[in-house]
Amino acid sequence: MKEINSKGALAVALSKLQAFTEPKVSIEQYPTDSEIAAGVLWQAKMKGDIGKVNADLGCGTGILGIGLALLGKVRVYMVDSDEEALEITKKNMKKVQSEYKLPGELVFVRQDIKDFKEKTDFVVENPPFGVKNEHADREFLKKAFEVGRIVYSFHKSESKAFIDKFSTENGFRVTDAWDFDFPLKATYGFHTKRIKRIRVSCFRLEKCH
Repeated sequence: MKEINSKGALAVALSKLQAFTEPKVSIEQYPTDSEIAAGVLWQAKMKGDIGKVNADLGCGTGILGIGLALLGKVRVYMVDSDEEALEITKKNMKKVQSEYKLPGELVFVRQDIKDFKEKTDFVVENPPFGVKNEHADREFLKKAFEVGRIVYSFHKSESKAFIDKFSTENGFRVTDAWDFDFPLKATYGFHTKRIKRIRVSCFRLEKCH
């Protein structure tokens, strides 16, 4: 079994995962790029942010949570309300286990994120950007602040002022923001470009003591 010992190896492993077969536009399902996911998760590993108990809120097809489980002996709650997405995540976990050593444990939780109550050390999330459902990203942040101590959350880069303000109001502070040209592949019928790139940032948010 292969072990993950570099950011590049993690990116390769994550690139093999299956994305959504029929993404639901109403809840803004879209895949997270494997290179970006690997870069952010490796950053979390280097900073010592990954805890014993972690959560991937709105895990989708599981790229972030599976990445966490590849990096260490940890528990990762994979939380999503969409049964089809969780089924793909389970297949992706088995696919990874057939080729790689997966030291972490994945716990599948099918429920709305607002009902998730487990306390965690670390939360990672790539929530809806609030295009179809305004403030959808706010609900994810609120839950992450309730259950986590350190949060890595993806949002449109233009949301930085909102993220700063909302974090402060909830006892958190932004310590880092990593910017990406996030590739959105043409997954929906109304997409006209094969790949559209949007400016997205991953914010590192830390509970104030």
